[in-house]
This record gives sequence, C-alpha cells and structure tokens, in this order.
Amino acid sequence: MTDQPFGRFFLPGPTEVHPDVFAAAARPMIPHRGRDMTELLNDVAEPLKRLFRTRREVIIGTCSATGFMEMAVRSGVRNRVLSLVSGAFGERFAAIAAACGREVVRLDVPLGKTIEPDLLHDAIKRSDVDAVSLVHSETSTGALAPLEELSRVAHQFDDVMLLVDAVTSLAGSPVESDAWKLDFVFTGSQKALALPPGLALGAASERLLERAKTIPERGAYLDLVAYSEAFARAQPTNTPAVSLFFQLQRQLQRIAAEGGVEARWTRHEAMREACERWVEGPGQHQGLSYLPDAGRRSWTVSCLKLPEGRSAKSVTQALAAQGWTIGSGYGRLKESTIRIGHMGDHSVVALGELLSAVERVLD
Repeated sequence: MTDQPFGRFFLPGPTEVHPDVFAAAARPMIPHRGRDMTELLNDVAEPLKRLFRTRREVIIGTCSATGFMEMAVRSGVRNRVLSLVSGAFGERFAAIAAACGREVVRLDVPLGKTIEPDLLHDAIKRSDVDAVSLVHSETSTGALAPLEELSRVAHQFDDVMLLVDAVTSLAGSPVESDAWKLDFVFTGSQKALALPPGLALGAASERLLERAKTIPERGAYLDLVAYSEAFARAQPTNTPAVSLFFQLQRQLQRIAAEGGVEARWTRHEAMREACERWVEGPGQHQGLSYLPDAGRRSWTVSCLKLPEGRSAKSVTQALAAQGWTIGSGYGRLKESTIRIGHMGDHSVVALGELLSAVERVLD
C-alpha cells in the first residue's frame, strides 16, 4: 500500500493526502508560544476566512471534528436543542447534546432524505428550543441538506442558534458562513480539505459568542470563548499539533494556486455530475442507483444502492485487489450501499477510472 500511486483512494474520509502536503510535516518543530507560531497563525488566518466565507476568526483545534461538535453544544445550547437527524452523524450530534446534559428534541427523516424548510419551521414552532443542530452533508447517506433555506427558517426565531456540521461540505461545496448567518459552523481536516486527520476548524457568530459567555458549564479544553480570545491574538489555546498546522498552511497555499475555494467547488461539482452521469448510464445497467434524491446529493460523497444479491464487502474487496479504495455503507446501510468519496484533491479523470473499475467488478 505504501507504493500505491496518488489518486486511487476514494474513501469518504479520511481523504487521500497529496504528497506535497505530506512533505510539509517534515519541517522542524517550533515553539508553540513563540514568534514562529504567531507568524504561522497569522499566515493562515485570512486564507481560512476565505475558505469559510467569513470575516470572523476561524479557530483551529487539535481534535477530530467531533470535538467541535461538542464545543457547539457546550457553548451554543442553553437548555434545549432541536437535532435534525437524517443519518449517522445527525445521530451523533443528538447523542453528544444528550451526553452534555441538554434536552434533545429530534426531527427524524428516512435515510437518504433531508429535512426540508417547512418541516423545520413547524418543528421549531412547537418545540420551544434555543438551538438547532444539523449536518449539512450527511456522510453516511450522501445527502446534502438545503442549508441556506434551513438557516433562513431558523433565523425567523430570534433566540434560536444554528449549529452546523459542515464536515464533508466545507471546501468541497458552497458554505457561506456569513451570508447564510450560520451561528457555528465546523469541519475536520481529513475530508474536503484533504489533510491528515487531527484538526477541527470552526467559526462562530458574535451572537453565539455572547451566548457562550453566559453558559458556565461550557467546559475547559473545548471552551469556545477561550479559543476565540486566543486566536484573536494569534495564539493557540493549548499545545497544538504543530506538524498538522504546517500541512494546513501548505494546503491553503495549494487551494489559492488552484483559484481559491470557488475553483475547488467547481471541481467538486464536476465530480458529482460525472458520478451522476455514470450512475444514469453504465451504473444503472449494473443495478446501481443513488440513495439520495436528485438535487439533494452531496458534492463530495456519493452513496449508491447495490443490486439485490451484491454485498458492499464483496465490491470493496474486489476493488481493493485492483488497488482502489472506496467505502462500504455506514450503520444500517453497511452491506446494501457503497460510498465513493470524490473530494479533496481528486479529479474527474481519476474518478472516471475508478467508476470504470466499479463497472468491471459488478459485471
């Protein structure tokens, strides 16, 4: 596996990391409280704001995105949260809220579906909640929620904060933190950013920060207020994963060279469209179909239903024997679906080669 060429690892996370990004981790250590660290954080600050489409500070934590999911709950929910559940990661958000002692009201839809604005409006109106948690791109089902419209609904209720898991959407499809008034939005390094796992990144609105200051039990390591104050001074809160910060700096340079986040969105949209065309043609002839409906499909991960009699394990193992890596389904979908992570630094050309390999395996 160590000799495998770049461009054949299409797992829906962690994503394949470009050799140029890997190499950045070989830099010598720097003091995490010294001038070098301040310069590094200042260097990534504006590129991260462009990535998140925000003028707010973007904070970075040495943890998985699940850590910032907990941060969102601890700093953003006073008492009661409406958790939108359309798959495994919506389930995780709800479970974390409950584990943090918040009351959870669930709004569930079938796997592969998304919560629509009218459902959200009715649920908030009857639930007396002070926050809504949602997953923008549900990695387990490949469904993409209509985030802009859902945010518009949530903000019809003055005291309701919108907490957004953008783990497999941000940097791979449009996420407009400021224009859509997202109160807290976060992602992880190992998805569309195409970095090694280990970093969480997020941005909070001013009103969420003000609420956080009134919540005494928001924790210590994941205290949003402490993070925001530290990053405003270009300082980490605790000893960070310095090598991962080097890799983040390098990847942001590569994103700028590609043409910025908009160019990255365009490439990801082209990969989604290429996968859709293939499923409508050769894939359909092999009995494949999308789990999510048209117009609600993630730009970064495609979840495809297998024909009767075929198991995800047999398909993924056959592809692995040819040097390709994709994901089986997640949770209840483990054996009935496959997931292709066309995100990060992948191309339409490489995706086409993978899809041809899938076609041969199913033939």
